[in-house]
Amino acid sequence: MAETQNNGMIQAEPPHSIAQASVDEKGRLKLPAEFLEYLEALKVTKVFITTFDQRQARIYPIAVWKVNEALFENSAEAAAERLALLAKAYGGDAEIDKSGRVLLPAKLREALDLEKQPVCLDVYHGRINVVSKKIHDERMQLALASMSEDLKTLEKLGLK
Repeated sequence: MAETQNNGMIQAEPPHSIAQASVDEKGRLKLPAEFLEYLEALKVTKVFITTFDQRQARIYPIAVWKVNEALFENSAEAAAERLALLAKAYGGDAEIDKSGRVLLPAKLREALDLEKQPVCLDVYHGRINVVSKKIHDERMQLALASMSEDLKTLEKLGLK
């Protein structure tokens, strides 16, 4: 996995695909190897896990989460205060254990129905997104339904 230095911040190449994982009976998410390698390359051992929509969990490296906290604190938008409240209500700090697992906050697991089932993960804007298989399947159906039009649109914009 490629690493580069950018303004003193370590950057790593994220996984490019969607991976499956599972949440055990104790609420621990076992990170797939490529996601664990990504976080290890970034030297991440602690994360903040939350949701803003009760459909998708977001696992933020603490450095990325601090950028969001600064946005919430410095914004005059009411939306910032509301999203900060949701993040705190459903969120929590977690450490990545030696087995590559993170404990999802109980309230978040319950709200997103993530207990004892397979989940799908991807990386977007420096965070790891986690959705249930059901939500993933819904998103795939929507993507497939608009696939032809979406492809035409993006090819006009330069998709190779």
